[in-house]
Parts: sequence; C-alpha cells; structure tokens
Amino acid sequence: MGHLDHAAYGWLTPALSYVMASIGAALGLRCTVRALAATGASRRNWLLTAASAIGTGIWTMHFIAMLGFHVTGTEIHYDVPMTLLSLLVAVAVVGAGVFAVGYGKDRGRSLVLGGLTTGLGVASMHYLGMAALRLHGRVGYDPLTVGLSVAIAVVAATAALWAALNIKSPVAVAGASLVMGAAVSSMHYTGMMAVSVRVTPSDTALPGATALQFIFPLAVGLGSYLFITAAFVALSPTADERAASASAPAPGRTVPAGPGPGHGAAPGAGSAPAAASSTSTSASGRRRPGAGPLPSR
Repeated sequence: MGHLDHAAYGWLTPALSYVMASIGAALGLRCTVRALAATGASRRNWLLTAASAIGTGIWTMHFIAMLGFHVTGTEIHYDVPMTLLSLLVAVAVVGAGVFAVGYGKDRGRSLVLGGLTTGLGVASMHYLGMAALRLHGRVGYDPLTVGLSVAIAVVAATAALWAALNIKSPVAVAGASLVMGAAVSSMHYTGMMAVSVRVTPSDTALPGATALQFIFPLAVGLGSYLFITAAFVALSPTADERAASASAPAPGRTVPAGPGPGHGAAPGAGSAPAAASSTSTSASGRRRPGAGPLPSR
C-alpha cells in the first residue's frame, strides 16, 4: 500500500485551490444575480458566463490541489483527453443547474433540481478527474467516504444556488462565495480521503502527461480566464445603472425654461416698461423726448 501525501508542498496547494474555488463561486453568483435581473439573450449570456465561471473555478481548484498529491513508490501522470473531458463535464452540468434556476417558474423546485444536478456534476468532475490518473498500481475507494463527498457537493451546490436567488449585495455575495469555496474544498479532500493506492513497482513508462507538463499550464490559463472575467463583470453596468443612464438627459441638451418676457406673455404685458418711461422725467425736470405732458401743478 503506497503512502499518500495530499499536500506535498505544504499549505500552498490547499490555500491556492481554495482561493480559486472562491473566485469561481463569486463570479458565478454575481453573474447569476445579473441574469435574474435581465431578460432575453442577456439572461442567457449571463447564465453561460456563470456556468463557465463556476465550472472552471471548481475544476481549477481540483487540479491545483492535485498538484500536491504524491504517492510513494510511483510517478503520477494524467490522461489528457479524460482530464479535458472532466472540465467539459463540470461546465456543462453546472450550466444545467444554473439554467434550471434562471428559467424555472417554481423557484423551490428549480432550486432542488439545480442543486442536485450541479452537485452531482461537481462530484462527477472530481471522480472523472481521478479516473484520469495513471500510476503504477491500482486505485481503490471507500464507498461510505465517497457517498459523503457526493452529499457535501450537493449541499454546497444547493446552498450556492440559494445564495444566487436570495443574496443581492456584493458584500453578501462575497461572503457566500467564501463559504462555497470552503464547501467545494471540503468535498475534494473528503473524496481524497476515500482513496487508497496499492502500488505495483514497475519500470514501464507511464502514459499521459505529468502534472507540470499539462495540469499546471492549463490551471494557469483557466485562472487567468477567471481574473479576466472578474474584470469584465466588475466593469459591466448593472440593470439599474443602465436604466438610470437611459433616463438621464443626453449631453448638450438642456431642459426648456419657462416662457420669458415677450414669449407667450399676455398682450400688453411687454409694454409696461415703455409706459412707465413715457411718464418719467429726468432729474433736471426736463421732459424726455417722447414723454407725455407734465402734470399741472
């Protein structure tokens, strides 16, 4: 039985994987909140972005954590097509969950269905990624611990979707994403506790790619995608901001003032100053040109 080390680089890989899971969750929640406030193609696009953010964040979390997974007595390689398939499964099944919430008429039933679908998708991604392992030996699992990890995934996904439906403020979304990041990390390491490896020493070259050849560059690329998406979401105006911008007057336009003197005034109103001047005299007592007769003394 080979000795398993889940944190060969200390706390670096667990901490970094938690950060990536939290970022993916935060982006997914914010995009889902935007989707619920939108309609038509805009809602669809926000939900697609939410699915890609959550799925990518969970996948990146899993394989960053796997960078710290070592087994004594054997190297570890990864089957490239199956690893990529696990990423597609994560995005697709998470997408099914968020679309169920985004378009469901009955919020309660949509939440249960979406949480179950998304949770099973997260668990499927995890164990499909584990099936991509190539090493000298045989990998086994404890069924009870596997069941516990799947339950954690379903509960975490349901809680995240509930947060997307009920939490609107950015601060609350940030707090919910930290909780979801912790839940996803817990699901991963609970699933890893179910793993046992019976090593069979061999000099045969393993198929597939090493973690540093394939997993690390892909994780860096997907992490960059998450940060770019975060900037896009932060700079995109909300529905309320777009509505306020649409109702504001265009630059250069002024609000019309009320009628001034000589424009729409009552007839004769504009002649009052002239009448007053016709009866006025100068300070020296002389009549001004055009003035009326002086009053008799």
